[in-house]
Amino acid sequence: MEMITGGGCDSSAQKQKQAEQDAALQDSISKIKNIYMVMSGKGGVGKTSVSVNIAMALARKGFQVGIMDVDIHGPDVPRMLGIEKEMLGVNANRKLTPLAYSDHLSAVSIESLSASKDDAIIWRGPMKHSVIRQFMSDVEWGPLDYLIIDSPPGTGDEPLSVAQVITGAKAVIVTTPQEVSLADVRKSINFCRTIKMDIFGLVENMSGFRCPHCGEAIDMFGTGGGEKTAADFGIPFLGRIPFEPKVVACGDSGTCYQEVYKDSPVTQAFESVAERMAATRG
Repeated sequence: MEMITGGGCDSSAQKQKQAEQDAALQDSISKIKNIYMVMSGKGGVGKTSVSVNIAMALARKGFQVGIMDVDIHGPDVPRMLGIEKEMLGVNANRKLTPLAYSDHLSAVSIESLSASKDDAIIWRGPMKHSVIRQFMSDVEWGPLDYLIIDSPPGTGDEPLSVAQVITGAKAVIVTTPQEVSLADVRKSINFCRTIKMDIFGLVENMSGFRCPHCGEAIDMFGTGGGEKTAADFGIPFLGRIPFEPKVVACGDSGTCYQEVYKDSPVTQAFESVAERMAATRG
């Protein structure tokens, strides 16, 4: 992938290349019906797990889904899908081809362009902006019903670049019930409102845990805070995802939790979010 860094070159060749990339970017976006950016106010709330499981739930319903990992410094999507050892290919049109997880789900991540998975990505904002543009313009996504974008926590370069590059994207905000997370998620809500990005809704992750031995419900991080925050800000509440250690184990091993535990409360919760997306799809 040849980087367009936007640095001080004003040659006609550079301008032509930029114009071609702009056209390719718009062509790629035009083939995607619905785009959602999954974001969070702070790290550690399970945002990537939510991104991957929403994408899987939509794919299991038969939709064509792509997941774009723009967490440049901590790309975990390929690992959670069990495809971290693969590299992006190049097709006859000299476009990058996404990693295929299944017939209905594919992914792109900076990890799949790195020579070593342990290499640190040491980039400033302009480089991040450039690679996010190229994830859209230089990748052959093809027609998609949904593109799920996993962004890093906070309101920095990557979510801002997504908002600038991919017009029409909607935000899905992930929080946990405790106040320290809710305080940060309120900043994410205000970020979206400041940049005029529509908020599809809020997901409360790690919401309650049922003891596997006695069945008692334990609110390790509290519960209900996400729903209250959504109500306070007048945005849709998409539901609670229970805390389930097996989700972590499946993510670490690259196993689809929803396939293994089809009738679990966690699977049902993600199916409910996917159904809400399907009900309002473009």
